[in-house]
Amino acid sequence: MTSIDDPLHSGKILVASSTGDNVRTLVTGQMLPDGLDISLKNNRLYWTNMGIPNKNDGYLQSCKLDGSDIRMLIQPGDVHTPKQVIIDHDHEKLYFCDREGLRVMRCNLDGSQHETLVERGDWQNEDDMNDMTNWCVGIAVDPKNGKFYWTQKGPSKGGKGRIFRANMNMPPGEDAKTRSDIDTILTGLPEPIDLEIDPEAGRLYWTDRGDPPIGNTINMVSTANLGNVSNAKENPKYEILARNMHEAIGIKLDTRNQHIYATDIGGAVYRFNMDGKGKAKVYESENSSFSGITLTYV
Repeated sequence: MTSIDDPLHSGKILVASSTGDNVRTLVTGQMLPDGLDISLKNNRLYWTNMGIPNKNDGYLQSCKLDGSDIRMLIQPGDVHTPKQVIIDHDHEKLYFCDREGLRVMRCNLDGSQHETLVERGDWQNEDDMNDMTNWCVGIAVDPKNGKFYWTQKGPSKGGKGRIFRANMNMPPGEDAKTRSDIDTILTGLPEPIDLEIDPEAGRLYWTDRGDPPIGNTINMVSTANLGNVSNAKENPKYEILARNMHEAIGIKLDTRNQHIYATDIGGAVYRFNMDGKGKAKVYESENSSFSGITLTYV
């Protein structure tokens, strides 16, 4: 969460019940916090701070689930503008996108073995940096099938957003710039942001903060229908599950209770049924904007 009164220094991480009750603050004084995830095994919460978006000063931190023992995982300067983050619990890895850094990255849960998996341009090159089609934002992992997915949102409301996937294991002899296993699975989207995958059901979900009617939505596509596309006419058919959010950002699946949770910059946290119906606003703050969201069962 970020306050609109002082967005660069007033970021907070909040915790609440699934119904939006018992809201309390875990961490304060953050610089544009964005994505977050939880490891119950390690009793820790992990999150990104974007920093000042036109500077190379983003960073990743973690703390215990009570908000104590805050640790720096990735230092400012080692990542530019980190956005959404997800844990690969099978291999105890953090995957995260670096928006103005034009990269997808990975590290161990203690921040070690920090590596770049995908590099879409040179962030120190002004032309590459200013091309928003290079900006990596949302991230999801599918360890069961050895894949990770990410969004490149494109210009605001621009209709140039794309979703990609690649193998968790780098092809032999290739690197983040040259890897040949990247598929463009959807293109020509309004402005896709965050991703979630349900590997058991074979479904990929995402938020889109672009213009209505197909933006400011929650969407779903079957992973069985995914391939490499070159234009929007080749896109697999996907479903718009929910509409009329206010700059949709974060998404998290509660597969145990068959719910979708989502946030928006308008300052609301929503809960939906898995088919997008039953929309409920579980929490709202008129003076705040919400970005990342995660959940755990305790």
